[in-house]
Amino acid sequence: MGCSTGAGAVGGADGASGLGPGEPTKGRRTHRWRRALLACVITGAVVVPLSGAARAEIPAPAPATLAPMTAATLERTYEANRANAAEASRMAAEHGDRERAAADREMADPSRRFLAFDGRGFGLATEVFGDLAHADRIAVLVPGSDTSIDTYDRFRDTARALHDRLTREAPRGTGTAVVAWLGYETPGTVSTTVTTTDRAEQAAPELREFIRQLRGLAADEGTGTPGKRRIALLCHSYGSVVCGRAASRLDVDDIALVGSPGTGVDTAAALHTRARVWAARGGEDWVAEVPHIRLDILGTTVGFGTDPMSPSFGARVFAAGDGGHSDYFRPGSTSLANLTRIVLGETSEVTHG
Repeated sequence: MGCSTGAGAVGGADGASGLGPGEPTKGRRTHRWRRALLACVITGAVVVPLSGAARAEIPAPAPATLAPMTAATLERTYEANRANAAEASRMAAEHGDRERAAADREMADPSRRFLAFDGRGFGLATEVFGDLAHADRIAVLVPGSDTSIDTYDRFRDTARALHDRLTREAPRGTGTAVVAWLGYETPGTVSTTVTTTDRAEQAAPELREFIRQLRGLAADEGTGTPGKRRIALLCHSYGSVVCGRAASRLDVDDIALVGSPGTGVDTAAALHTRARVWAARGGEDWVAEVPHIRLDILGTTVGFGTDPMSPSFGARVFAAGDGGHSDYFRPGSTSLANLTRIVLGETSEVTHG
């Protein structure tokens, strides 16, 4: 196994690495190699095969057959996915998995609105908060590692917190909606996949297709005006790797990266997107300690390159307060206030870090 660092692999320019411009060259080299060594140690610990087995397969029906997503078909889509979740709950209960049965049963509640649901394996779900057909401002949340049907409630809480704030702060006459997009199998936080772009590569086409369908809703009679509809992509942790891989063909207005380990590219310009690219990190977020490198290990690229918070990356850095890795959507937080402003298009009101 070989570890190597490339340009920008250890944080970019000397100033970004925390070293002053007057420090000796030898000191800068020592600092870079210490970071590279740390990355090798972390990577070696993660890439070694783990003893924990994947979650046992739980029986569930195949996803419901749905009509193309239009304003006219949304209610039928919601109904079909609730019925599918109810059947998944029944099958999980018969299998003896009471926790999964309870999670599926909650998703079958008449108040829930799912654009997609798949109860098989770790599970996939795409849930809507608000009136999607008539929304002028839409936020799509892309989650990070360890998000599944079994842990879905915490992801749902972030979407609800954002939607509650959008509802309170949107200008009169502006419709808002939030979509919690668990449209890919996320990696485990401690796994062989969380340090590579493999899951992100698989997820990117699905995210692009979903955004294409959202844009198509604006063309339907009775929906939001195409010229007014704005879509913001809010990407947390490993979800920012997914957004980075999908960005070049995403018709969105803003991409916000929060708690990001990197995107797989070294600059915002390399994302090849017309969207404004934002980045934020809470003061207590442990991801700040993750080395921003890319390593070649047995033919596999590990790591995600330049820190999106680095000036050399070129994102619009905004304030996130002192929160930790799971606090970006905490009610009352600085980060949630700024994310709300980004979604509403009030970019001049965003406070900067």
